[in-house]
Amino acid sequence: MKVLKLNTDTEFRIDFGWWEGQNRDFRLHLHELLCADCKRIYPEHEDTEDIDWIDPQTAEVKRVDALWQSIRACCRHKPDYIIPSMPLTGCILRALVATDNTPLSATELYEHIGKGSPETILRILTGERIYYGIVPLLTPTEEEGERDFS
Repeated sequence: MKVLKLNTDTEFRIDFGWWEGQNRDFRLHLHELLCADCKRIYPEHEDTEDIDWIDPQTAEVKRVDALWQSIRACCRHKPDYIIPSMPLTGCILRALVATDNTPLSATELYEHIGKGSPETILRILTGERIYYGIVPLLTPTEEEGERDFS
């Protein structure tokens, strides 16, 4: 059996299947991440619509989740989006949401949040407990093998 060694360059992402499997509402959590200004626009997480968003790189119009887009366009730029007093796991989730769930390594996550260390982030994300559905991004070949979190 193949043993996969995860390291600070291993990328992580939010697995939405985990949220469903835990019977948790990811959109409710997204709503909790909104800044006060965006909460006034979207007072509830339900009944929000997808909105049109124009990709600045390609000019392609896409339908996107209004809550997620609010975080990406507004909330993540506020000075209190990620602050030192927040739990590290919450900061990691906020970084992944802010980057549109682009897979990020422990090193890149550390650069986004400036808290802990890449090694600490790796240790937290590879422990026995899964926080906020944040899991390593593995190729199908790696998923078939056994993971070694040391």
